[in-house]
This record gives sequence, C-alpha cells and structure tokens, in this order.
Amino acid sequence: MGQKEKLIQRLKSKPKDFTYDEAEALLKNLGYILSNKDRTSGSRVIFESEEHGDILLHKPHPQKELKVYQIKQLIDILEQEELI
Repeated sequence: MGQKEKLIQRLKSKPKDFTYDEAEALLKNLGYILSNKDRTSGSRVIFESEEHGDILLHKPHPQKELKVYQIKQLIDILEQEELI
C-alpha cells in the first residue's frame, strides 16, 4: 500500500490528530497544487486542480492538527470529486 492509499485510509478514519502536512501531502498526491496568491491571505491556502474543484483550507496554528470540521469537509469534497 502506497503513501496515497495510507493517507486516504487515515483520513477516512477521521482521526483527531490528522495534520495539515498530511492533508497537503494527500492533496499533492491527488494532483492538487498549493497556491496562496492573491485570493487568499495569512493562513488560508488554496489547493488548485485543473481537473477538480479548488479546495480552501485554513492552515492551523499554533497546533498542526486540522479541526474535526475541516477533516469532515475535506472528506466530503474529495468524495464529491470521486477521488476517495
């Protein structure tokens, strides 16, 4: 099982310790590109994809873990795009 499959499996289990770095790695493996130009500011980042809709995430600080609602939103978006 590759890194992408492990991250998908971990995300779907809705862990409370899923980090922003893990989300970034998963999205990059799914073909998204990190962009924080113009349309975002501060800790907000956009992951862009030519084939799928853009994903806006708030980079957590000072902790590294995503909030529970962010994990649920990420799962919903990726399921709607039929990526997981």
